Amino acid sequence: MSKGILDGVVVLDLTRVLAGPYSGMLMADMGATVYKIEQPKKGDDSRAFGPFINGESAYYMNLNRNKIGLTLNLKTPEGKEVFKEMVKKADVVLENYRPGTMEKLGLGYETLKEINPGIVYGCVSGFGHYGPYSQRAGYDIIGQAMGGLMSTSGWPGGGPTRTGTAMGDVLGGLGVTIGVLAAVINKIKTGEGQKVDVALVDSVVSSLEIINQIYLATGRIPERIGNRYESAYPYDSFKANDGDVIIACGNQKLFTILSEVMQQPEILSDERFLSNALRVQNHAALKPIIEAWTAQYTVDEIVDNLNQAGVPSCPINTIDRVVKDPHIAGAREMFVEVEHPVAGKIKITGDHIKFSDKKAEVRMPSPTLGQHNFEVYGDVFGLSEETIKEYIEKGVF
Repeated sequence: MSKGILDGVVVLDLTRVLAGPYSGMLMADMGATVYKIEQPKKGDDSRAFGPFINGESAYYMNLNRNKIGLTLNLKTPEGKEVFKEMVKKADVVLENYRPGTMEKLGLGYETLKEINPGIVYGCVSGFGHYGPYSQRAGYDIIGQAMGGLMSTSGWPGGGPTRTGTAMGDVLGGLGVTIGVLAAVINKIKTGEGQKVDVALVDSVVSSLEIINQIYLATGRIPERIGNRYESAYPYDSFKANDGDVIIACGNQKLFTILSEVMQQPEILSDERFLSNALRVQNHAALKPIIEAWTAQYTVDEIVDNLNQAGVPSCPINTIDRVVKDPHIAGAREMFVEVEHPVAGKIKITGDHIKFSDKKAEVRMPSPTLGQHNFEVYGDVFGLSEETIKEYIEKGVF
């Protein structure tokens, strides 16, 4: 296995649950040395999140692979001093506490940059580190709701809908990763560190792209529209005779090809469908025409015929299909097997970032709580075995 493109970058990961651990996971997959620092005896909250394999959380194991497991109580004087020594040798500190928590501990960015002027301090929180809502607690569902995503997710006439996974957290995790890596590049060029402040709500707002612009440009408040897209049509789900299929015509050429596959050239000259803008406006009239055609065939027949002709199309996969797909699971290695010391052989999600060299990959399983305390605090930071044992007994480690 390669060392990874971030080999040599040292990250102190204080995060828990999802947004922060997802960021640390990406950097660890890319080869950074990521020290997962957890609360003694308890650990990351997600260690208690199911499903479980031999008592180990699959949630935790997926998000914390490739990390080195330590325990440290930052509320103790000894713990603070140990952490400050770690900061001297680190490139990045990553945390997702409520804003102000690290300052109360005496370990905020202003303090840490005095210890290491080049430190990159990445923080992800519900509402960010400044602004009138900064002290509010924030979870994924708060980000999705407050940022506007839920208001546009779901079906016409239905209620606001949270996406099927924690997209607010994932978007926040991606945002802080991008910001941290940009700050690391700046550090390499200038020697100066940076605080990277990312909010879940901001991340959701940023992701809404055309939804925001519809209102800003026209004053119309976007509503729930199901699976179709505001800016292109046909770009939607359609009923086949054995399920649902996606057809995505993002331009006039693709719509022309679709009409040829459907053997209905007359829709090209229909005044309601002459342009993409008109098709978006008249989507309710076009959808039943397309579904009259798709209803004659299976999902696989439609997908094969359209893709062969050059029109983007796919089935709406359930996860059992995704994990068996020869492209996703096979060629792209999006599900990988690892050997965990307690859970045994397990499958977790692979890394979606592919490099031509120095792969982002799963090199080792997630750590058990405090698994590497003696190794790291002794060999890397020079504490004696007696001191480590003493600190464990005192609750520092």
